[in-house]
Amino acid sequence: MRQVNIFSATATFPQHRPSNGLLAVSFILALGASVSPAFAVIDTPKANTVSPITSIDKSAMAHKALVYQVFTRLYGNTNTNNMAWGNIAQNGVGKFSDFSVTALQDIQSLGVTHIWYTGVPHHALINDYSAYGISNDDPDVVKGRAGSPYAVKDYYNVNPDLADNPAERLAEFEALIARTHQQGMKVIIDIVPNHVARRYQSLSAPQGVSDFGAADDTSVEYAKNNNFYYIQGSQFSVPQLPANQAVLGGQPHPLADGKFVETPAKWTGNGSRLAQPHANDWYETVKINYGVKPDGSADFPQLPASYATKTAAEHFAFWQQQSTESIPDSWVKFKQITQYWLDKGVDGFRYDMAEMVPVAFWSYLNSHIKHTNPKAFLLAEVYNPDLYRDYIHLGKMDYLYDKVDLYDTLKDIMHDKRSSAEIALVQSKVQDIEAHMLHFLENHDEQRIASADFAENPFNALPAMVLSTTLSRAPTLLYFGQDVGEAGAEHAGFGQPTRTSIFDYIGVPAHQRWMNNGKFDGGQSTQSEKQLRHYYQTLLNLSHSAAALSGHYVELDSLQRSLNTKGYNDKAFVFSRFNPQQQLVIATNFSYTEPARYTVTIPHSLIAKWPHMTTRPLTLTNLLASTIKPHLGQANHEALPLQQASEMQIKQASLTSKNNTSQSNWTIEFEPTQQGVVGKIKLQLAPLESVILALPSTDGMQTTMQLKTASELISTPVQQVDNAR
Repeated sequence: MRQVNIFSATATFPQHRPSNGLLAVSFILALGASVSPAFAVIDTPKANTVSPITSIDKSAMAHKALVYQVFTRLYGNTNTNNMAWGNIAQNGVGKFSDFSVTALQDIQSLGVTHIWYTGVPHHALINDYSAYGISNDDPDVVKGRAGSPYAVKDYYNVNPDLADNPAERLAEFEALIARTHQQGMKVIIDIVPNHVARRYQSLSAPQGVSDFGAADDTSVEYAKNNNFYYIQGSQFSVPQLPANQAVLGGQPHPLADGKFVETPAKWTGNGSRLAQPHANDWYETVKINYGVKPDGSADFPQLPASYATKTAAEHFAFWQQQSTESIPDSWVKFKQITQYWLDKGVDGFRYDMAEMVPVAFWSYLNSHIKHTNPKAFLLAEVYNPDLYRDYIHLGKMDYLYDKVDLYDTLKDIMHDKRSSAEIALVQSKVQDIEAHMLHFLENHDEQRIASADFAENPFNALPAMVLSTTLSRAPTLLYFGQDVGEAGAEHAGFGQPTRTSIFDYIGVPAHQRWMNNGKFDGGQSTQSEKQLRHYYQTLLNLSHSAAALSGHYVELDSLQRSLNTKGYNDKAFVFSRFNPQQQLVIATNFSYTEPARYTVTIPHSLIAKWPHMTTRPLTLTNLLASTIKPHLGQANHEALPLQQASEMQIKQASLTSKNNTSQSNWTIEFEPTQQGVVGKIKLQLAPLESVILALPSTDGMQTTMQLKTASELISTPVQQVDNAR
């Protein structure tokens, strides 16, 4: 386990939500396992080749969810000016009202069950809303003109940029929550527990709720019930920024004077104790104090390690037994914030940089949330694999990002830096918690797939997307614009190309073409964009229409390699997903240029778990080779045969192979061996092609179950299957 002391006076970190491509590194509080069981890494159970449902609170794992992350400010913006450092009048901004019924139905047609509305809480930004009683923010401590959504200045209201009438902004968001629910989807918003904007001021806090820092004793560096840490005898100084990060791009502003009054200076959000933070520090934010002393020791009740096996209800009971005086004030404030939004109808939260906050706090917060709403969806940003099980079992998180293992591995395979054999290795590391590890290929932090630094062509990532979607029972996350190949190529201002900027007012061209001025019919999209979207639509709907994806996983890759299967190479990967209702064999070819031809061997140990008691050949159905209707069957969505999409991906990638035609008929044959009957499937895959091969149903059911609406999915529990080992 690598530890980084965030309480070091000289610590420096990449800027929060950086434009230079650096992600914030993983942090472990100096309060280590030897001091506090709440930070201990519990023993990792031996990974199962065939995995059972492992969640302590199974109600949270109700289905294989599909989360659609949308950057709320950008989604509905139709302005295409895209001026660097453009203001809201020049570049435009999206509104809550842009999420019309048509827009929401379009989102749901992708199979979406949850919408993560990013950037909703009121954060610091450069726009004048003083007519509504809102204080102006100082550009010297705001990143970009539109501001970082992770520098929240008022947790009890929403970003006024997003409202048609800023005076009614909260009511407009409440109406959006209701519209989302009416379309059968759930609502997730961000909570940023580690830091807030340098000037936090709530205009909408309920009676009796005070602002962060309002009651702090600023004469001391630390006190348990202070919300911030203070650098005694100092005044804050704005960082010295390089020319390419000049405030507002060097454009004049009455408050942009290189000064920001803060006495005494506070610790910066990434833990820097410098009164003048560095340019790459999270200088627009201040760090929240959770009762962790500057030396790293705890000033709060310790959660016993035995609570790793207890339910959220038992965690809640534990915290009810603690004295009020023992709970740090910051804990109470975030409990009040999350309860406020639950009361508004929000269904879950995505926690920013969760590992920079003590695990015990998460037990406290999440058990209170689950007490209010047992089905709340709780997703956390944690990048240290050694801490995954702590945050799941002790912190009561439902889901964590599978970034460091699966995402990084898939990206490296696409860049020829790793073998596809490593997919099985990284999946085995988390097999005991696989249902908790959310998969993605894009989000607001990561490079766009279609950018030159990632895949350059969005079709090049389809094998990785198939793997990401089907490898486990965990949710899949789709970032808006990903399904139409958005490249994030704009020079937005503070944000730079390869990522769609979260700091600036900007348009999202490929998404705008699909949006077609609010029709959401792809009326301005290119043919390849439409075909790409249809591929995503087909694949993602399988997340909850293919029963096997809620069942077991068996990797078949290592067997093929041990048998020295002819034609099986470092661009191939094959595995099985199955339950009593459905059995799948999934194969992918990551090669951009070469077809794949090999015969997959299915071991007797797996066949014995399938309900097919036969030795005759069986015809398989490729679930990616057929068309499906959109999730809501809207007439304005054109359903294209997936073979067209396959041909387009080959064309788009400028493939040169002479033989890039995939087969259309699939059969599994059975052969007796000394160990028992084994299966054989001859595969011929075009470059970048994937297949999801389904065995015929044994009970007359169709191979693919009838599509359910997202609202039906939300109330349907995961198929509970016995451990098939």
